Formats: sequence, C-alpha cells, structure tokens
Amino acid sequence: MLCVLSMLVGVNALAQQEFVSRYDVFQAFSVLSTSNLNLFQRGYNEEFGVNLRRWVAVGGDFSILSGHSSLGPNLLATAQQAKLAPFLPLLPPGASISVPYESSTYTFCAGPQFNFRKFSKVTLFARPALGGMHQVVTAKPNSGIATVVVGSLLGPSGQKSDTVLFYGFGGGFDINASRHIGIRLAADLVHASLFSGLLKAGQNNLRLSAGPTFRFGRNVK
Repeated sequence: MLCVLSMLVGVNALAQQEFVSRYDVFQAFSVLSTSNLNLFQRGYNEEFGVNLRRWVAVGGDFSILSGHSSLGPNLLATAQQAKLAPFLPLLPPGASISVPYESSTYTFCAGPQFNFRKFSKVTLFARPALGGMHQVVTAKPNSGIATVVVGSLLGPSGQKSDTVLFYGFGGGFDINASRHIGIRLAADLVHASLFSGLLKAGQNNLRLSAGPTFRFGRNVK
C-alpha cells in the first residue's frame, strides 16, 4: 500500500484535484482484529459522506463483522476467575479450561473527515473515531466441564451481548480512478470496553477496509 501510494504521489506531485463531488459512498470488505482476545472477524463496511468544503466532510459509518475464538481464564475478570476454582480439580493433569465462542460485531459512528487533495490521483484523509459497538457472543462448549462453566458465566443460553462507546482515530487514502470512482484503503484503531464485568481488560481494535468509493453531485468550490 505504501509503495503504490509513494509512486502515485511522485508522479502527480504537481497536479491538484480540480473536481470534488459533493457526495461520497464507500462499500468495502472489512476485517476487525482484537489482539488481546485473539479474535479476528471479517465482514462489510459502508460509509456515506458529504463534502462541506474540499478539505472537510461529515458522514456516517456502519460495519457488521463475525468471527470465532476461544476464551480462557486468563482473560476473565478476577471475580469471574473465582467462579472457576471449583472446576479446576476436575480437570486432567496439565489441562486448562478454554471455551470456543462465535462473535458478531456491529459498529456505527458519525463525524468529520479531513481531506488532503494536493495530488490529482490520490486523496489522503484522517478522521477521529467516536461511536458505538454492539457485540453478541455465543459460547460453543466442547466438553461437559466447559458446558457447566458456560452456564455459571453466561447463564443457560450460553449467549451474552453488550453495547458500549468506542473512541480512537483513523485514516487512509483514495486512489482516484476517475472523477466519480476510486479505490479506498482505510484503517481505524479504536478502544472499547465490552463485557467489563466479564473480561478483565478493555480491547484495542484495528479495522482495515478496502473497496470502491462512488462519488456524485456537483463540484465543491
């Protein structure tokens, strides 16, 4: 990504963008990585923006992603770890409790985006990230002990959901194929504290998105 950007910037260093459409729609394949949970999710990201000036836009962002991982005692809050103490003597020597689970995550946010349009073929942008994250996890216990543990932590359904605010920042660039079509590569790094009573720490999440952007409307002077 950096090599392609460097070549485009070098070729077009003296050519600025003459036409900037009023509206912008971005649809992308997206991945979300939560490193401390070893959770990697794939899904869809959509954005809609309005260019108020050539250098600033406002808009909204929505994504839906899903994936799977497993949860061990080291990731739980202290009070939740204490609930596992009665089950530890029942494990074979050297074994540990690890419960697989599936996750579905929804993100939504709105705010400004700051654009740098000094190159005709590339638009750089940066933005704050402030919004909401909703996540649903469903445990998939693979043993009798794991089933009992899930019941004590999540209840009989084995499912738990949470909605929290997140904050962070993002940025990326558009490769401008024409006035009305481009290819966008974007990255957003945000912090959230999902399931604060269950997990011992908040999560740093990295979302990467790539896809086409479609522009329409009159030229922004």
